[in-house]
Amino acid sequence: MSEIKDIVREKYGQAALRVVAGEGNACCGSSPSSCCSGGDPITSELYDQLQKDDLPETAVLASLGCGNPTALAELKPGEVVLDLGSGGGIDVLLSAKRVSPGGKAYGLDMTDEMLALARDNQKKAGAGNVEFLKGEIENIPLPDNSVDVIISNCVINLSADKDRVLREAFRVLRPGGRLAVSDVVTRGRIPEEIRKSMLLWVGCVAGALEENEYRSKLSAAGFGGIGIEPTRIYRREDAVTFLADKGIDLEKVGPLVDGKFMSAFVRASKPAET
Repeated sequence: MSEIKDIVREKYGQAALRVVAGEGNACCGSSPSSCCSGGDPITSELYDQLQKDDLPETAVLASLGCGNPTALAELKPGEVVLDLGSGGGIDVLLSAKRVSPGGKAYGLDMTDEMLALARDNQKKAGAGNVEFLKGEIENIPLPDNSVDVIISNCVINLSADKDRVLREAFRVLRPGGRLAVSDVVTRGRIPEEIRKSMLLWVGCVAGALEENEYRSKLSAAGFGGIGIEPTRIYRREDAVTFLADKGIDLEKVGPLVDGKFMSAFVRASKPAET
């Protein structure tokens, strides 16, 4: 587990530094065809132009997500929202606007370079109701029952201990609180060849849960009202993008991944006190 975490921290730190250095988007792979490149089928065209125009360019360039949880989560003024794995801060800044006035948006990230970039973006955006925290999503540095909504964008799949992540999310949510995350999930089993590739943890693929397993883990953590809504389903031709340069035999694996990977909006809620 620590090896996975170290790889994720290193790669996302490098991605943040690329943005700061003005080297374009925060592609977290080594080539234009890697999973997190700007034109790939997972990360592209997630935010509309109005949202992007209202944010610092570096927040947009640092986005490495697979969805737009802020567009799907029903955020209300006065609520407290937490973004797990907040990266350059795009979803935190968007959320802060939606919970204003009276609300607050927290971002949690373990990567110093991303936190520095996010705080700089916060200053550029003039967002006073935002706070970025350093920490791991398996150990959320907030009190019990302190958050109304938890969002996350293609980060939970990167954790090697998803059960703990979901238990922590449940702990910090207030009764009646909501989980509303975008994540990569799978349908059916995926080839072990992909699971074994450590670099694919960073590329949002190898750590993805099967959708029924995701439901089971949410339920085991105490959540109810569970729903998984596909937002993008990836075909065989998309696999060429996110499996390139990973030592994977595309001719062999391509047919086995067709339709098996999808970005999805995952909803769940913490039962209200009775």
